[in-house]
Amino acid sequence: MRLVEVAHVVELVRRKGLGNLLRELADYIAADYGRWPEFDKSPRYASHSPGGVIELMPIADKQDFGFKYVNGHPANQAAGLQTVTGFGVLADVATGYPRLIAEMTIMTALRTAAMSALAATYLARPGARTMAIIGLGAQAEFQAEAFRALLGIDRLRIYDVDPAATAKFRANMADRDFAITVAPSAQEAVEGADIVTTVTADKKRATILSDNMIGSGVHINAVGGDCPGKTELQDAILDRASVFVEYLPQTRIEGEIQQKPADFPATELWRVIAGETPGRAHRDEITLFDSVGFAIEDFSALRYLDDVVGEAGLYSNIDLLARPSDPRDLFGVLTGAGSTVAGGAETLLARQA
Repeated sequence: MRLVEVAHVVELVRRKGLGNLLRELADYIAADYGRWPEFDKSPRYASHSPGGVIELMPIADKQDFGFKYVNGHPANQAAGLQTVTGFGVLADVATGYPRLIAEMTIMTALRTAAMSALAATYLARPGARTMAIIGLGAQAEFQAEAFRALLGIDRLRIYDVDPAATAKFRANMADRDFAITVAPSAQEAVEGADIVTTVTADKKRATILSDNMIGSGVHINAVGGDCPGKTELQDAILDRASVFVEYLPQTRIEGEIQQKPADFPATELWRVIAGETPGRAHRDEITLFDSVGFAIEDFSALRYLDDVVGEAGLYSNIDLLARPSDPRDLFGVLTGAGSTVAGGAETLLARQA
């Protein structure tokens, strides 16, 4: 069984280049969204506590089953811990044998950014060059890089309530050829922006963007409102915008549209990617991608890793599964009577591939 660790992902990014990897990852996501009806889908399982949430995100097609374990604990930052961490598993449907386990902390940041930028290729105005980013935590740099890789965004207007977060972002992006303007407020950050990305972490109903801040033609990439009771936009914005989501049953619980009645209209983005319905209809339209993150994006990321790490040699083999020489004699593994067969699971999967 392959194990893809943090060091493997870091080296993969180094070898491919961040922009190239983000484009490749977006291609995998687009391919999977384009075959949406093939997937067995459900909202994620979430265990909420006062400090955050722990989630399992499962999904499957006829060949592969994937899931991600992920948490969201905003107060972790004060303790020197990540707000979001995760790992994922990809398994063979025919046998039930897992074949890949991978870190999904960095990969979640990459796939979230790739998904945001992919959505914007359908929803933002053609020729968009300037993006405002409100919230400069762990996801912010990834969003900037993905929007440049897929849309050519090269001008950023940024704002965070924490000066240390702003300093961190500027240091990370200092040599990356963006024109960056640090705004003194969220309202001033969005002025002149073609795209507005909100990616804040506080687990509360907040008004990061108010209705008066959003002019005609703007595309809003709302990333931070991603669990029950956590929103970033004044609900009046939703009334003016064409709203696009990943998976309606999940977004109605967790997204910006949780503020609205159950029949509030929104379009699942897969219909746009598959060519069933248009994205942006006209230049002055306000579009909103109400993103909460959906399991198909993690499935795409795991599928991508499964395809690329083998040739690159960026994985470790781990002995996670018992492999008795006689499948009926599991007890014999304990006593030594049923010796394990090296590579048994991998051999079985290879035969059935």
